[in-house]
Amino acid sequence: MAWEKHYVRKWTEVLVFSFLAGLIGGLGAVVFRFLIAVIHGFFFGKLLPLVTLQIGGFNLGYILLPATGALIVGFIVLWYPEIKGNGIPEVIEAVIFKGGNIPGSFTIAKIVATSITIGSGGSAGREGPIGFIGASLTSLFAKWFGLSREMKKLLVTCGLAAGIAGTFNTPLAGAMFALEVVYMGAFSINLVPIFLSAITGNAVTLALLKRAFEVEIPANLGHTLVELPFFFLLGTILGVLAAFYARFLYDVFDRFSASRIPEWAKPFLGGLGVGLIGFLLPGYGVFGIGYEGMRLAFYGKLGIGLLLTLALAKMLATALTIGSGQSGGIFAPSLYIGTMFGASFGEMLNLLLPSLHVNPTVYALAGMAAFFSGMTQAPITQILMVTELTKSYAVLPAVMTSATMGFLSARLFLRGDSVYTMKLTRKGYHIKTGKPVILETISVGEIMTKNPVYVTADMTLFEVEHLIAETGHDCFPVVNERMEVIGVIGVKDILKRASSMKRLKVRRFLKRAYGVTYPTETAQDALEKLMAYDQNLLPVLESPESRKLVGVVTKRDIYRAYYRGLEGMYIE
Repeated sequence: MAWEKHYVRKWTEVLVFSFLAGLIGGLGAVVFRFLIAVIHGFFFGKLLPLVTLQIGGFNLGYILLPATGALIVGFIVLWYPEIKGNGIPEVIEAVIFKGGNIPGSFTIAKIVATSITIGSGGSAGREGPIGFIGASLTSLFAKWFGLSREMKKLLVTCGLAAGIAGTFNTPLAGAMFALEVVYMGAFSINLVPIFLSAITGNAVTLALLKRAFEVEIPANLGHTLVELPFFFLLGTILGVLAAFYARFLYDVFDRFSASRIPEWAKPFLGGLGVGLIGFLLPGYGVFGIGYEGMRLAFYGKLGIGLLLTLALAKMLATALTIGSGQSGGIFAPSLYIGTMFGASFGEMLNLLLPSLHVNPTVYALAGMAAFFSGMTQAPITQILMVTELTKSYAVLPAVMTSATMGFLSARLFLRGDSVYTMKLTRKGYHIKTGKPVILETISVGEIMTKNPVYVTADMTLFEVEHLIAETGHDCFPVVNERMEVIGVIGVKDILKRASSMKRLKVRRFLKRAYGVTYPTETAQDALEKLMAYDQNLLPVLESPESRKLVGVVTKRDIYRAYYRGLEGMYIE
């Protein structure tokens, strides 16, 4: 009876707070979209007429808009440098490594900077930032109520799901995005609150805005079985392209970071570059989110040459926006780029194989799914999203094929990373997509034995043998007179030794390579070293600069940490 009462009380708490997280995420998405619309109206409605200068049918005023917005963002970045980028890596970091905590000042600065970036024409998406806003506002809410670490992490994920679901009117895909990107997998018991939040966030957006995703997709889409090999090929090509583009984004960021240009001026130069590209291609979605360009592609209004040009232009414009240090997402640009490449692939098939009578719109959707899946390593999200957006299962085989191949071919080159985790890798976090992150969240310092039994170099093997019998341990770190680790010795080094050999000093037997770790490394790092060196114990050194022994960590310590961490990922 006591268990039943606890169960009801626990789930009541979870569902109530999940519903509230959905409300917060949905309202945050609506307010953010309203703020972008106001800023866009100011830049393109009031400022553009004042700076308009027509030359040869092109308006030079377009060049100044994203540059001016970027200049403002540049000064915000001086105060809050962590707001650069799209916000999803910060949500992953908060959930996995920081107990669901996202600072309030960071949230406000991110909202303002991203609104200005997108509203002034910067080539970035609002979906990632909307997800971040839902997550960060929910984090503040959970902190205010003093919720547990596990509940806080879950609700931050719920807030992310609510924001994404409300953006596209795709509650199922929004929930799956949160599970794939943050939890790195689907845990059935956590699906319930995340689905509830996604449905609530989506309902809030629809109730207040009447619609979520601004792009209408043609109805009655379909394809034939004969076309599946072409979707396979499209997915493979776009997956490889997505992997290289993800790296290109960070290469551009590195080049801006390494330059001696003042920090406030870097976003301005990036904005100026975006302005030049948009000036040459106005009205096709290079500026801002890009939905107007996607709409044209879905309805077959663009030729092959223009489709390819727009895809490349968007890639460069987004790289300049994000790489120069502005705040914005890569979700929508990824959809845009994949759509353009996919539509051009379909149009080319029509030229080369007219007897197939292919529908380029289906290839646009398949390309969108493939490129996004490759970039984010979240194929299920995109498969579900296309199904929900089209309200049809007719294109599901095509989208599943291209999304799966996009995911796999990109993974080959990204080696388990995604465009989101690459940013965390640069911070020293070791995360690989596609598997639950458990040992990576636990530091060696948390699980090590701080006063370990050790052996000195002047002890004999006989003394080590007695120590093994007394302690039950099978391996020990070996230290010198300054408590610096100089090796590892254990049962394997003593077995089958003659009695005469056991009278010799330990220092005579320290020839084999051995692994060490540090308090700041993760349990996953330690486990990999234990396996690589075939040891049962790792000496823990003070730091890479100091070889002083501060503890030891064993396989048993790591196994225990794994099960504790696994339990903490579930809400029951």
